[in-house]
Amino acid sequence: MRKRIVVTGMGGLCGLGNDVASIWQAMKNGRSAIGLLDGDTIQNMKIQTGCQIKQLPEHGIERRRTISMDRFSLLAVIAAREAIAQSGLVVDEKNDTRVGAVVGVGVMGSATADENYRKLLVDQKARAEIFTVPKIMPGAAAGQVSMNLGLRGPTFGVTSACSSSNHAFASAMDQLLLGRADVMVAGGTDAPLVWGVLKGWEALRIVSPDTCRPFSADRQGVVMGEGAGMVVLETYEHAKARGATILAELAGVGMSADASDIVAPTVEGPAAAMSACLADAGLNPEDVDYLNAHGTGTKANDQIETMAIKRVFGEHARKLSVSSTKSMHAHCLGASGAIEMIACVMAIRDGLVPPTANYREPDPDCDLDVTPNVARERKVRAAVSNGFAFGGTNAVVAFKAVS
Repeated sequence: MRKRIVVTGMGGLCGLGNDVASIWQAMKNGRSAIGLLDGDTIQNMKIQTGCQIKQLPEHGIERRRTISMDRFSLLAVIAAREAIAQSGLVVDEKNDTRVGAVVGVGVMGSATADENYRKLLVDQKARAEIFTVPKIMPGAAAGQVSMNLGLRGPTFGVTSACSSSNHAFASAMDQLLLGRADVMVAGGTDAPLVWGVLKGWEALRIVSPDTCRPFSADRQGVVMGEGAGMVVLETYEHAKARGATILAELAGVGMSADASDIVAPTVEGPAAAMSACLADAGLNPEDVDYLNAHGTGTKANDQIETMAIKRVFGEHARKLSVSSTKSMHAHCLGASGAIEMIACVMAIRDGLVPPTANYREPDPDCDLDVTPNVARERKVRAAVSNGFAFGGTNAVVAFKAVS
């Protein structure tokens, strides 16, 4: 029997709130934080809406560290500090080589990229800002988390577009199962609400002009958001030995590739990842009570995801509670899975399924119980979170209550 991997701390921030408690409260209330973006971001832009963090919390991180961070790294560090604080883990010279970090990132330091292009090409500056390279690299967030928390164990970045967080959870789980670490801080972060990235999404013509309405017949597309979510994972034995409060168990992961199209999803790839996740977790379809859908609000994704869920869960698909919390925090790209992890763990702990907000019209092609607009009380023994990405890189994670 393999080791059990458990959750002992969580941290997060996004448009819904600057910590896990406020994020979960907003989700329970079905409150969408999607709205008009700030003026500078949407200059000469068709995209007008998104989900911004209006004001960062007081974080106490020294300026000598923040000057070398792009926003996506700063968000990761803030979330990681909250997760470590909740876990009660003390990292010192006795254990620091046994604690590592894996952070998923969908884009990179896009604010740094925009700033430097503007300086070099518009303002005709002679050189880029000195910290451009360490701020812009996708692996920067993992490095900054390790430096801020003093983690000297396995530390690296993971990037697979919108499934980056779930791949980070899988990678962290592997480090623990292989005995390379006793504790891993894992999650995802992204801060894509900058001009260059949004212009790229604008060109794809799949961004909603108003808000995100997953599974609703009148859905018009995806909405971009920013944020970060982090979790402290450790072996069950390690958590029990130090007297930690165990929030849930990371029961299993499943991964697959569509090997089909760079942007168009398939049914087979997501279904394979969900099936692999259930097998890895030792769960039967009927053991799962809640499924946090990838649910982007595009016509194709929601219809195809519904088909994949039916293929994997069979008759039980009708009894599943399904929701897309992207309807509230938008699509935070590499951070989405980590914010949705918070929804899954808290659903298990509180016995409450967060809703799909902004839902207006039933779609016969999306005919599962998508928990429209209002949260629902339900005992959640196990929850599955879907992450599907451009490139056909799929990652699904399962959490369950600790018995």
